[in-house]
Amino acid sequence: MSEEERREGAGAGKAPHLDESVRRIHAAGRATLDSALDTGRALRRLIGADLALARSASGRALAWLAVAIVFGASTWLLAMAALIALLQSLGLPWLASISIAMVLSLAVTAIAAWRVSVFFDYAGMHATRRQLARLGIGGEDEDIDESRRPRDEIPDPSDAQAPRP
Repeated sequence: MSEEERREGAGAGKAPHLDESVRRIHAAGRATLDSALDTGRALRRLIGADLALARSASGRALAWLAVAIVFGASTWLLAMAALIALLQSLGLPWLASISIAMVLSLAVTAIAAWRVSVFFDYAGMHATRRQLARLGIGGEDEDIDESRRPRDEIPDPSDAQAPRP
């Protein structure tokens, strides 16, 4: 049995020497850091692949949205033509039949425009803006031109106090 094996066998129940403990801690820390860096790289690759997939899916969704809009518009036109023909067969004059179809289309357009304005207002991120303004970041006061501010709001540089030692 070698000297080293005897020392290991005799010191099996004892704590390792201080320099050995430091080496073990350093090795464990290095392994943890390497693992964290590998995880970060994998996450970056995953996000990149996910963004590429989202970009591709968005393009295809826009193409199908265009197809849906074209066919929806043509369906609406055909439905209005059928309504006009039905109203004409019920004895209404052409002008009245077309006017009823126009009012119906105008009502749907007005409802859609109202809903669009509501959703665009939701997209304004008002709560986030308020919180950022409370933190002093991106407040609405930054957009105000100094020349348009009332005289009492413009700070006077002579009022600034000198820093105290």
